[in-house]
Amino acid sequence: MELHEENAFKIRGYQSAINSIEREGKPLADLDRNQLQEFPGVGKSLAETIENIRQSGTHPQLENLLKETPNGILEIMEIKGLGPKKIKILWKELEITSTHELMEACQSGQVAKIKGFGEKTQESIIQALEYKASNKGKWLYADIEAMSEDLQKIMEKIADKEWIAAVGPYGRMSEIVDGISFLIGTEQMESALKKIAAFDGLVEEPLLSSPYRWHGHWKEGNIPVTIFLTEKANFLRQKLLKTSSPGHLLTPLEDGHSLGQHFYQSSYTTEEDAYEKAGFSYIPPSLREGNGELDWIKSHSIGELLTENDLTGPLHNHSTYSDGRHSLKEMAEYCKEAGYGYLGIADHSKSAFYANGLDEDRILQQHKEIDAINESLAPFRIFKGIESDILIDGNLDYSPEVLASFDYIVASIHSGLNMDIKKATARLVKAIQNPYTTILGHPTGRLLLRREGYPIDHRAVIDACAEHEVVIEINANPWRLDLDWRWVRYAMEKGVMLSINPDAHEKKGVADMKYGVITGRKGGLTKTMTLNTKTTEELSQYFENRKRKIQ
Repeated sequence: MELHEENAFKIRGYQSAINSIEREGKPLADLDRNQLQEFPGVGKSLAETIENIRQSGTHPQLENLLKETPNGILEIMEIKGLGPKKIKILWKELEITSTHELMEACQSGQVAKIKGFGEKTQESIIQALEYKASNKGKWLYADIEAMSEDLQKIMEKIADKEWIAAVGPYGRMSEIVDGISFLIGTEQMESALKKIAAFDGLVEEPLLSSPYRWHGHWKEGNIPVTIFLTEKANFLRQKLLKTSSPGHLLTPLEDGHSLGQHFYQSSYTTEEDAYEKAGFSYIPPSLREGNGELDWIKSHSIGELLTENDLTGPLHNHSTYSDGRHSLKEMAEYCKEAGYGYLGIADHSKSAFYANGLDEDRILQQHKEIDAINESLAPFRIFKGIESDILIDGNLDYSPEVLASFDYIVASIHSGLNMDIKKATARLVKAIQNPYTTILGHPTGRLLLRREGYPIDHRAVIDACAEHEVVIEINANPWRLDLDWRWVRYAMEKGVMLSINPDAHEKKGVADMKYGVITGRKGGLTKTMTLNTKTTEELSQYFENRKRKIQ
């Protein structure tokens, strides 16, 4: 509707209804027209629209709009930073109807000449298109995890669990994967291949298959699937080789061989035995990334690594006070039932007007409600936080007096993302220097597979956090996983603590803590260096001590 410049009042009506429905969090499938109209902002006309979509899967108005829109325009609409108005200008003035045509127009300089675009916008479009192209055929680990678990159950009809292993990037739980890979140990190769090919949902690509490998895709999501077959006697060796990254396998050993050569040539009875004979303690598959894990294990143990059970509560969450779906009380009760000792609420700040950010009056209202909930749910506690926007000049968007009213501050960048490394780093460092900044939120602002983060000097940012005793968030939302795990070890070496935060906008989002733990462990994150492994009392004291230093 925005693309075709439909009635602005109608568009706002739809947006208001969407926000209302998402806040309520109720399924619409079984609601009648009267019940639908109980949602704020949903009147008779919108209720009829919802009924129409529910019954037919579409709507006449949507179909008419789609008929007037080239398919390529829909693809262009997925590009971050290009809104409907600018897309319509590109479409009507340059007759661009595909991402390919858009790239050509940018490379020839035509886009920069259009009023309201310019060189900077043109360059950002090129970068977005290149990023999109480079990530084609890739998926988030979190998005295909459940699907691959279903696939493993299918594999168990061919072999026992002990002879099945997830391998490749998926087996290492890498944040981005290009498919699902399994290794199966069997003495019946031909029979196993026939059984795999017969499973409903799996579609073989014969030209990419062989007597020792089945390759194809899983119909649901069109995810590439590779299943390697090996004799049981060779299963352990192949498992070690196929779960390790090239960097891990190329690690040199004292005898002059590489770890990969050792796995290939030596004799051993277990994975632990294989590492021990190479001179190391055992490294689990998720850590076999070739990022210094073998040096790390010389002075540490796997038992030191953070686990999900170590976490005592999530510190970056949103409620209906800003853009969350569930109320403070609903979020708190959910976390309490999940076994956590506290909830850290960090709703959006006033600069985030698009996310219903809190002004000073609403902060007072929220704090009053938190006090009441804390009294009723004790000893469970809600900590009073805020996700304060880091402004263009690096300042936070509240006065010191307002910042002082919170238990802690998560400082994050949400706007003005088109920065070079010098500007982005300076902006973050200025925010880190603010004495009220407790946690630096999602440091690069990246959205995996959607948007490249702004470039930062990681060392300079981490060094500043070390100097000012600021914790760095590992944002556990699968689209973010930011701080990147490759910088976790450097942060710990500098004495910087990290916090696993789900950035949950609804109750079920708290479960994303799992992916933050996976990310942290990849970088060697230990329990002792994780802020939210502290007890409620310890964390309360930690926040109080920080605030006392300011005064």
